[in-house]
Amino acid sequence: MERLDQFLDRAEALLARIDGMLPSSRVPAPDFDVASAFRWNHVRRALDPVTNFQRIALSDLIGIDDQKSRIAQNTLQFVKGGTANNVLLSGARGTGKSSLVKALLNEYAELSLRVIQIDKQGLVDLPLIVSLVEGRKERFILYCDDLSFNADEVGYQTLKAALDGDLVAFSDNLLIYATSNRRHLMPDYMSDNLATRHEGDEIHPAESVEEKVSLSERFGLWISFYPFGQEEYLAIAARWLEHYGWRHGMTDEVRRAALQWSLSRGARSGRVASQFARDWCGRQAYIIQSG
Repeated sequence: MERLDQFLDRAEALLARIDGMLPSSRVPAPDFDVASAFRWNHVRRALDPVTNFQRIALSDLIGIDDQKSRIAQNTLQFVKGGTANNVLLSGARGTGKSSLVKALLNEYAELSLRVIQIDKQGLVDLPLIVSLVEGRKERFILYCDDLSFNADEVGYQTLKAALDGDLVAFSDNLLIYATSNRRHLMPDYMSDNLATRHEGDEIHPAESVEEKVSLSERFGLWISFYPFGQEEYLAIAARWLEHYGWRHGMTDEVRRAALQWSLSRGARSGRVASQFARDWCGRQAYIIQSG
């Protein structure tokens, strides 16, 4: 009996040492007053404040007035304490999806809006994040940028269950805003469509198609973004030129250069317009300094 007691004492001591070497399961309580934006660190399972958050205003974003209006209304309802929907922003690359979410934070931070950015690896920690924000006075947007999945990824199932309320009972101070280049957040394959059945006039999508739609349809608000036309692209370029200090407007020379830039990139988008403006203003400043 004495030997058994000694064994148990040693076992408890060993377990205590091992427990001290393992990462703590407790999540540090964040200070939501130190910043308006946070990033979820899924390795340390902690919220890191983002002190140098991008200062983008809603008025800086042009060519997407309808999208701005719809998501701003949804967000305003939310920060005012009303009901609102989780949002999926999908569509063409570089058309302002991520910038729009950042601009919303800058617009409504003074109304206690907070944004928590999370990558898809961190989605498995959704229950922890919900427990951190539940019952607080602030209003939180869980922001998933450039989101896409394969069906067998753990984060996919976690997000799907969370949006449907099966896994996590979301408090009324938390919404999910996700951006993606894919409407249904998952790749489309020809084999999916080939498996679709036709019975008379009725179409019965394949199970794989139904599975892909089942995640995106859990977002209450879908906002689509489309490639810009030439004049929209030039208007965005003009706004960015002004932002970077160009005071001579959209002259014929600048217009030609902006269009050539978009042709070389194979796209007309807000991102391409911003990159052109940064290059143009930098080169003009260099010419003046060198002259």
